Amino acid sequence: MSFPMNSVDNVTVAKSPAEVADRIRSVFGEEAVLEIRERKAGKDDTVGHHDIWAKVEKDRFLDFVDTLAEFDFPQFHVISGNDDGDMVTLYYHFTLFQVAGRGKRLGIAVAVPVDKKDLVMPSIFSRIPGVEYSERETREMFGVDFDGLPNKALVFLPEEWDESIKPWRRDEAGPSAGDVRELS
Repeated sequence: MSFPMNSVDNVTVAKSPAEVADRIRSVFGEEAVLEIRERKAGKDDTVGHHDIWAKVEKDRFLDFVDTLAEFDFPQFHVISGNDDGDMVTLYYHFTLFQVAGRGKRLGIAVAVPVDKKDLVMPSIFSRIPGVEYSERETREMFGVDFDGLPNKALVFLPEEWDESIKPWRRDEAGPSAGDVRELS
């Protein structure tokens, strides 16, 4: 899939955070955008950029990425996550309007809850190949499988690692005391 660019003479036109949030709400519902935050910095304490915190269901996640692409190519940064009991919540971090200048850059953090009974997430590799290592790391550390990710080899854990043990999980799939060695 190729992303459309919202540009004039190959220069991306930055939209306001409210415009992007309104579009996300129109596609995913009022509860999709949780918050818009200003990020201030510098000696003048001026707005350096904004962040939108959003939440979508996993079956709508690819639609969310495609919606971001209506504005600009979503620059992917990292996937972070948390073991939240019956769910593993994945947090995808993107930036829009990266080159638009101070105050125009827009960070996007989207939470995607993934039920532990179905730890499969659609991969965005076909849209953003740079996601590969983050999806592989999330797979080995949390046990989330990424449908469409071509290479699922371990990134950080040794080849002989027991893949039933997921180091970032807090449940029975997490490491036992015997799996953890003292580093001193």
